[in-house]
Amino acid sequence: MLSTFDIGIDLGTANILVYSKNKGIAINEPSVVAIDTVTKNIVAVGLEAKEMIGKTPEKIVAIRPLKDGVIADYDVTTELLKHIMRKASKKIGFALRKPNVIVCIPSGSTSVERRAIQDAVRNAGAKKISLIEEPVAAAIGAGLPVDEPVANVVVDIGGGNTEVAIISFGGVVACHSIKVGGDRLDDDIIQHVRKEYNVLIGERSAENIKMEIGYALVDHEERHMDVRGRDLVTGLPKTITLSSYEIRNAMREAHLHILEAIRATLEDCPAELSGDIVDRGVILTGGGALMNGMEEWLSNEIFVPVQLAPSPLESVAYGTGKALQYMSKLQAAMK
Repeated sequence: MLSTFDIGIDLGTANILVYSKNKGIAINEPSVVAIDTVTKNIVAVGLEAKEMIGKTPEKIVAIRPLKDGVIADYDVTTELLKHIMRKASKKIGFALRKPNVIVCIPSGSTSVERRAIQDAVRNAGAKKISLIEEPVAAAIGAGLPVDEPVANVVVDIGGGNTEVAIISFGGVVACHSIKVGGDRLDDDIIQHVRKEYNVLIGERSAENIKMEIGYALVDHEERHMDVRGRDLVTGLPKTITLSSYEIRNAMREAHLHILEAIRATLEDCPAELSGDIVDRGVILTGGGALMNGMEEWLSNEIFVPVQLAPSPLESVAYGTGKALQYMSKLQAAMK
């Protein structure tokens, strides 16, 4: 049965999600590709490739073709998208010959970056491509009334960047995008462990530390975690114990950058909409929103209610799929 089918793609730095009307989230895979550097062939994609990070022989490298929410390696991104589209067509039960695709893009992306995303999706087998800004998609996915003239404030903390936007009547009123996200937090943890303990740990270990004992800048009951890495002095494996307070301090600077972006966006808000924000508050989406104590810390700092979206990781993908009904209004706002 060959028919055009509408799907939404959240092309994230850390994960790619595909949403379809009848299946919901059909695909949710890490945006990682493992490549053979000699033959240039793709060895693995998604979950399988993520398992290989830091564990491959010399001729195979596991890379992320998307950096800070935009394409860093065009050819590899196209291959990744082809793989994801093939998988989606099997899952959804249609031969997705030429689906209509709606893709989300960072709001601060340039016209060149937008064109690169459109071309990559077209080469992966899409028929008609529409673009939607990430904060708008996140707001739709979180169930906010984006088409009404009221202020909806969304803070989307992703893998590569954080976007703060005030959305009203289908368009972005004020927006700030910074290249600070989950990847930066992982990097801060790696650097801290290296500096304090002379131990080298990998990206996946850093991510586990962040998820287990990572906290926003709030007081909490101290927690500990054993971590294994390579001692840089002896070169031998070593186990160290980290506390949640030192990890919180290691990530302090990145969290303050996020707070600064939120404040700057609220400062740009028109006076009429400021009243709405006091009543309606701020919605957090994206993987970084799941950080322990994030809601409590932000609401103490900006003095307005802060809430977590119903499913922070999937909000953008849900919004991308649901945006089809808002498309005419949104395209008018984006022009």
